[in-house]
Amino acid sequence: MGILSGALSARRFRVVGAVPDDFRDRYKVTLDEHAFREPLTPQGKEEVEGWCSIHNMLDTSFEDVDQWLYETTAVFALRVDKKALPQKLFRATLEKRCAAWCAEHNVSRCPRSVKEELGEELEAEWLRRALPRVTVVEAAWDMASGLVLLHSGSEAVADRFRRRFFRTFGFELVPWSPLDYLGDAALVTAMAATSPSLIADLEEAR
Repeated sequence: MGILSGALSARRFRVVGAVPDDFRDRYKVTLDEHAFREPLTPQGKEEVEGWCSIHNMLDTSFEDVDQWLYETTAVFALRVDKKALPQKLFRATLEKRCAAWCAEHNVSRCPRSVKEELGEELEAEWLRRALPRVTVVEAAWDMASGLVLLHSGSEAVADRFRRRFFRTFGFELVPWSPLDYLGDAALVTAMAATSPSLIADLEEAR
C-alpha cells in the first residue's frame, strides 16, 4: 500500500472530462466489470490484467465502496499476470527430448516439424505448472481536482494504465505539467524569451 503509506515516486495525469454525479454507483460497476479475473482455462504466455484492491491483490470486488473510495478520491491497483519460462533450461530440455526421439526412431537428426511439436508440448506442459509473475501498480484518482497519481515511473506501465483507465471510465489521461497552470499564453511567451532554461526545466518535470 505504498500510495497510502507516505512519500512515493509517481507519475501525474489529468483526467479529460467531467465526473458524473452518480460516480459512486456507476464506478463500482465499471471497476467490477474490468476487475482482474483468473483465467477459466490454464494461463498460457498471454498476459492477464485487471483492477484489484490496493489492500490485497486477491480482492477484486468493488461492491463495498468504502474500501476504495475516500470522499472524492478513488484508490485502486492494476494487476498484470504473465507467465515466462526459463529459456536456457527450456532449450536444454528440448534438446534432450529431441535426442531421445532420435534414439527411439534410430535417426541422426530430429526433423524440424518434430522439434516444433515437441517444443509446443513441452511449453504447454511447463506453462500449466508455472506460476505467473505478478505486477501490481497502485493509483489514486482525486475526482475533485481531476488529478491521477500512478505509482510507477515506467512509460510502458503508464501506457497500459491509461488504456485500461479509458476502457473502464471513458476518460483520457494526459500527462500533468506545471505549464498547465500557466493559462496566460502571453506570459508563457515572455518567460520563454527571457528565460528559455526555465521553460526547459518545466517541460522536463512533465
